[in-house]
Amino acid sequence: MRQLYLDYNSTTPIAPSVQEALLPFLAEHYGDPSQPHASGRACREACEDARGQLAHILGADADEIVFTSGGTESNNLALLGALLKQKPAVGGHLIISAVEHASVAEPARWLERMGYDLTIVGVTGQGVVQPSAIQAAIRSDTVLVSVMHANHETGVIQPLRQIGDICHERNVLLHTDASQTVGKIRTYVDELDVDLLTVSGHKFYAPKGIGGLFIRRGVILEPLIRGNGQESGMRAGTENTIGIVGLGRAAILAARALDESPDRLESLRDQLCSQLRAAVGDELLLHGELAPRLPNTLSVCFPDVNAVELLNRIPELCAHASGGSHTALEASSPTLAAMGVDAQHARQTIRLSLGWYTAEDDIGRAANLLLGAWEALR
Repeated sequence: MRQLYLDYNSTTPIAPSVQEALLPFLAEHYGDPSQPHASGRACREACEDARGQLAHILGADADEIVFTSGGTESNNLALLGALLKQKPAVGGHLIISAVEHASVAEPARWLERMGYDLTIVGVTGQGVVQPSAIQAAIRSDTVLVSVMHANHETGVIQPLRQIGDICHERNVLLHTDASQTVGKIRTYVDELDVDLLTVSGHKFYAPKGIGGLFIRRGVILEPLIRGNGQESGMRAGTENTIGIVGLGRAAILAARALDESPDRLESLRDQLCSQLRAAVGDELLLHGELAPRLPNTLSVCFPDVNAVELLNRIPELCAHASGGSHTALEASSPTLAAMGVDAQHARQTIRLSLGWYTAEDDIGRAANLLLGAWEALR
């Protein structure tokens, strides 16, 4: 039974050339990058090369990149690092959207418990954060606004440039969680007008356990991990050379893919949607259909069936049930709830996310498997 993987928004395989780039640092170059001897220097040079490679795909400078353990740490560093510079007694206000990933929502709620003020801005029925809502929420003591670049469930892309203009008119920092967009669409920090941007390596064919945070020159954060001062004092700990090298190589591949085949995944996604709609009809709901979306993401609601049960009937298909995960760690989708989707339709929703290794033949196979399971269940 050949596996059909359509869960690229959760994680991606490590690209073969990324694996090749890692090998010398698993066996030959194992030194501490902070040490001045030959082995340490080789690792230091490789880390700095990777820093430049990641900076390039973001349109940033290398000294604006801090390596972290992944998207969750980067989001925590952005939010906590910005707000902890402001004492609660002095006043500090944070704004996030209602569709943020838990790695933004949970540190935001922790800051609220610590005495900072938190405002959660809603979204439209299409899942879009309205710039006017951000403008209305900003106060004189607002320190940071955090709005993701694109949603992990629906793929809806947020109007960051307009939000950035509003924030910077009021001298407020803007952070975006770009975990889902780096490598999928153009993600240049100046075009987005952001001060802080989160990168997650395993979302674009690098290893798990590595990520980065773009910190615009002049922005000062409170470090969360203290020690010997690695990463310009922003993230102490011996550098994860293997992960960093893999992240740099993946950034090169992602930039090349965006240049060479920018429309391939969108075409495959639309083919899959058309095949499902042809069989199910207008009852098949597509979340965020009228909003700009990631080219690889399809969030669809199958009428009359439970999404978890549907996917359980297709063990060869790897996909995500938005209304309740396979591991039962999530009871419902905060994103769909914020969009006004009722609990029943949320439980009927599946996210199908494509990637570099999705072939055209996979589209017809996925449609047939999903439709067969749907017919059997309903």
